[in-house]
Amino acid sequence: MPSDVTPNLSLFERFATAAAHFASRAWFFAGCLLLVIVWAPSFYIVGSLDTWQLIINTATTIVTFLLVALLQNTQTRSDRATQDKLNALAVGLSELMTHIADIHDRDELHDDVAELKAAVGLEDSESA
Repeated sequence: MPSDVTPNLSLFERFATAAAHFASRAWFFAGCLLLVIVWAPSFYIVGSLDTWQLIINTATTIVTFLLVALLQNTQTRSDRATQDKLNALAVGLSELMTHIADIHDRDELHDDVAELKAAVGLEDSESA
């Protein structure tokens, strides 16, 4: 069965996967929380300087933007892999139903096979 999912990942995809694993750990969240706890009182120490607020807001926006892009990459690849697995299961089931149909009434099960393919969203281009 043809598939867009390959075992060979590009350098960016390997980096995105590593970043997703890094950012999904409990200790990473704890570190971020600690950073916020340390940062929050800095307004009282530094004062309400516009420059300080601009630096903090810009830094957090950049980090958030980059993390979202990396995590979206890994999520998209995961979704594609899941869809390919579902397609493979649907192809296997439809082939089994076709084999059974050869033994029994072919016309009746042909409709069931078409209904199964439609139910799981199996595209003709990805079927074996």
